[in-house]
Amino acid sequence: MISGSGGDQDGGTEFTAESLGAVLRDACRTAGLDPDGAELLRLGSNAVYRLSASPVIVRVARDPDALEEMERAVRVARWLEAEDLPATRVPAGVTQPLVIGGRVVTFWESVQEHEEYATVGELADLLRRLHWLEEPESLRLPYFDPFAKLWASLGQMDGVTEEDRTFLEERAGKLNKDYDRLDFVLPFGMIHGDANIGNVLRHRDGHAVLIDLDGFALAPREWDLILTAMFYERYGWHPRAQYEEFVHQYGFDLLNWPGYEVLADLRELMMVVWLGHQVGTSEKSATEFKRRVRSLRTGIGRKDWAPF
Repeated sequence: MISGSGGDQDGGTEFTAESLGAVLRDACRTAGLDPDGAELLRLGSNAVYRLSASPVIVRVARDPDALEEMERAVRVARWLEAEDLPATRVPAGVTQPLVIGGRVVTFWESVQEHEEYATVGELADLLRRLHWLEEPESLRLPYFDPFAKLWASLGQMDGVTEEDRTFLEERAGKLNKDYDRLDFVLPFGMIHGDANIGNVLRHRDGHAVLIDLDGFALAPREWDLILTAMFYERYGWHPRAQYEEFVHQYGFDLLNWPGYEVLADLRELMMVVWLGHQVGTSEKSATEFKRRVRSLRTGIGRKDWAPF
């Protein structure tokens, strides 16, 4: 890890497209890369840039405390490359992560020039292969604790009403008790942590690759299947044929597991709380947050949810 100047020492550079330009330039120069003409692809949990002078993606983490997580993601990427599992790679010869202006910066090989997602069947195949691997202790993967993350996230929401916050906290408390009683049936081990169609891209040579390796952890494997099952069963974002292909490729149908509803309720709540962090800065997010909270209160309207 290398530190550099470029921002306020207390909170880091402001997380806006304008302010992060200086972080991008300093980070690229430190890494020996040319930042000229870089394109901002998205500004969410990370600011994601595509360099024009080299096939490299630059990610600047919103969370100023993401250094340990990004160090782990880089270790995971190098290990997956050694294991020949198709996933996003880190450029050879680049020392990272960097801390520039109080922001954590990482560099990744570009998968393609234009974003194209792979299929849920290919996602299932990659997860099955991933779950067969035995992770080395050197990766230092954490144990996944969904409620530690959820409670912290609930406490940091700005811009939501106290009524909504109280409702979500009470729902989290009930789910915490239900989760503790779950009987997981798949082997405990390494998970991707955010396995969904948005994190499996089509490489420019045609094969599918896993991206966003920040959430690798040790947990029940059901966590890597829940999003695809929910996207099909609750929201209709995947048609039946796609979900059946996912089940066929992985070899297990989470919808037949008695704990599905509790796990889906918990993952759903995490999605809603994540969106709650954006209500003050995005009218679109605020509208969707209201729609989702209303759905949780009434139990109806999930088919109207919009993907984010």
